[in-house]
Amino acid sequence: MSANTPVVAIAYHSGYGHTAVVAEAVRDGAIEAGATVHLVKVDEIDDAQWELLDAADAIIFGSPTYMGTASGAFHVFAEATSKRWFGDAWLDKLAAGFTNSASKSGDKLHTLQYFQTLAAQHGMHWVNLGLKPGWNASTASENDINRLGFFSGAAAQSNSDQGVEGVHKADLETAAHLGRRVVETTRIFNAGRAAVAV
Repeated sequence: MSANTPVVAIAYHSGYGHTAVVAEAVRDGAIEAGATVHLVKVDEIDDAQWELLDAADAIIFGSPTYMGTASGAFHVFAEATSKRWFGDAWLDKLAAGFTNSASKSGDKLHTLQYFQTLAAQHGMHWVNLGLKPGWNASTASENDINRLGFFSGAAAQSNSDQGVEGVHKADLETAAHLGRRVVETTRIFNAGRAAVAV
C-alpha cells in the first residue's frame, strides 16, 4: 500500500463488450490520477487475480445490468468472495461501482445498490460518483458528464443494436471521472491511515 500510488483493481464482467469499454475508461481515469491498476475479468478469474484483488487498496465492481441486477457471471464471482469474507481479506478497502445497460434507466440503480451491499458485507468503504447530474435542464445536453444522473456510481447506456462503438462518450467521461475519484479518495484514506498509525 502506498499513499502516493494507490493500487486499484477493477473486477468486472462484460457480456457483449460494452461494459468492458466502460471498465477501460475507469482504468484510464485511475491511471491518469496516478494509480497502479489491474483489470480483472471475473468470469476468467484465477488464483493470481484473486491475489491482486486481495492486495489492492480499492476494488471497483462493474457489470452490465441484466434483468434488473448484475449479470449472472458477476453473481457467481460475488458468491465466491465469501472466502474473502470469512477472513476479512477486504475489510476497510475502498469500493465503487459502474454498470451499463441498453435503456437509459434499465434499473441500473439496483445493480449499483447490489455492489454497495456486497461491499458493505465485506466491510469496505463506498466511494460515490461525486458529480451533479447532467442533461436535466433545457440548456443541458446528452453530452454532459453524468448525463444519466446517477450518484451511487457510474452508469452508462449503449444502444442494443450497436457494438462497442455505440457506448456514449459522455458515459465514458463519467466512468473516467469515477476512476480518478476512487484514486484521489484512496490516496487521502491511505494517508490518514498512515498518520493514525504513527
